[in-house]
Amino acid sequence: MNQLTSLSELTVADVKAILASARELKDRFLAGDRPPLLRGRVLTMIFEKPSLRTRNSFEAAITHLGGGSTFLSTKDAGLDGREALADVARVLGSYADALVLRTFSQKLIEEFARHAGCPVINGLSDERHPCQALTDAFTVQEVFGDIRGRKLVFVGDGNNVARSLSIAAAMLEFSFTLCGPRDYWLEESLLADLRAKHADADLVQTEDVPAAVCDADVIYTDVWASMGQESEADQRKNAFAPYQVNAALMAQAPIECRFMHDLPAKRGLEVTDEVLDGPQSLAFQQAENRMHLAKGLLAWLLR
Repeated sequence: MNQLTSLSELTVADVKAILASARELKDRFLAGDRPPLLRGRVLTMIFEKPSLRTRNSFEAAITHLGGGSTFLSTKDAGLDGREALADVARVLGSYADALVLRTFSQKLIEEFARHAGCPVINGLSDERHPCQALTDAFTVQEVFGDIRGRKLVFVGDGNNVARSLSIAAAMLEFSFTLCGPRDYWLEESLLADLRAKHADADLVQTEDVPAAVCDADVIYTDVWASMGQESEADQRKNAFAPYQVNAALMAQAPIECRFMHDLPAKRGLEVTDEVLDGPQSLAFQQAENRMHLAKGLLAWLLR
């Protein structure tokens, strides 16, 4: 049984199959075709964190494919201590064909996957965001024709999105650079593991913005303080101020370079309006593609 708690548990062939499934279903959607491939299937979503794109993209995806969904908060699902987590996973897994979890703890998602008896999808944890990284790879392929050999520069915090993008880069053979303050870099153990598994992995960390972006195909950023890091907001604002993605930073990259952001954005902090709303921005194309990737992923998991 396939799972998606992290990109690390997939093979390169798996990732390519999911992206191909998303491409096929988006093309069919744009042609007015919504094939009921998952008629009668049930998707259950359990969220500890609020969501706009994750919840709505998966609800739209399962509906387009002919299935239905249910949504549970932490309290609804008993993840507040009312029941043992393994018991909740076994019960919900017996009702649903697949589960999506959006949580703080990566370990919670992994434990759910051990007990649920059905595919479990990581909709976000503090450590990983595989659905976003798959969506980003899909978007780059859509814009550039191929992702292999492209260079993505993530400007800012080495967070869950950056971790998952580094894994995707190693698997799909594109270059990944994290550009930000050294104290916020990705764990070297993660990068060493990726280099050991993927001999051609091109993974770099630097504080040097001009050197990082001068040959970038994509410049990507995310919020400086994620959910759960609100107490660090002022400290992070000071640390990341030199790494704001603005017109001056974009001007240091090639003219064909594109901008990406997984949203929500803190306009005026990590990115300025002129970049987020400008002609180089793919942020809202990314947001739409969350739905198409969700369709491709569900079809791959459940067909």
